[in-house]
Amino acid sequence: MSFTLRPWRPDDLASLVSYANNPEIARFMTDQFPHPFTEEKGRGFISMATSHSPQRIFAIEVDGQAAGGIGLHPQTDVQCKNAELGYWLAQPFWGRGIITEAIREVVDYGFQTFDITRIFARPYGTNIGSRRALEKAGFVLEGQFEKTLFKNGEFLDELVYAVRRRG
Repeated sequence: MSFTLRPWRPDDLASLVSYANNPEIARFMTDQFPHPFTEEKGRGFISMATSHSPQRIFAIEVDGQAAGGIGLHPQTDVQCKNAELGYWLAQPFWGRGIITEAIREVVDYGFQTFDITRIFARPYGTNIGSRRALEKAGFVLEGQFEKTLFKNGEFLDELVYAVRRRG
């Protein structure tokens, strides 16, 4: 299944809210990703996602609509050579290889665009699909921290996966 990475647009609001307002998406995200995901939250997200130059946060367009998002978050201070990768994909498109390929594209973009040497992601231990996608995209598990995160009333393991600039 093909997809396109592109900047978010105001006319993505309806599909963003429709797909993001799903407890199965929210359970794998930080609490900054709200549930319920309202139009107000969607407008705020699109505004934030389009405010960076160079572009850092992209819509994942599938079948002509924004069906997910992926972005890099460059770090500061002593972590300034790192960027955190975050992403989500609408549930109807899970298991089709879309997020793995989107991760590969954003990693290439990140190393070409930003002065960084490492891109990392921190999936929950329970997010098997995300872990597999990262591994298929060349990320290596660097660390596992048992029961350090608290989400929806339960403690979860925090995993740290990373890929480093080659050469």
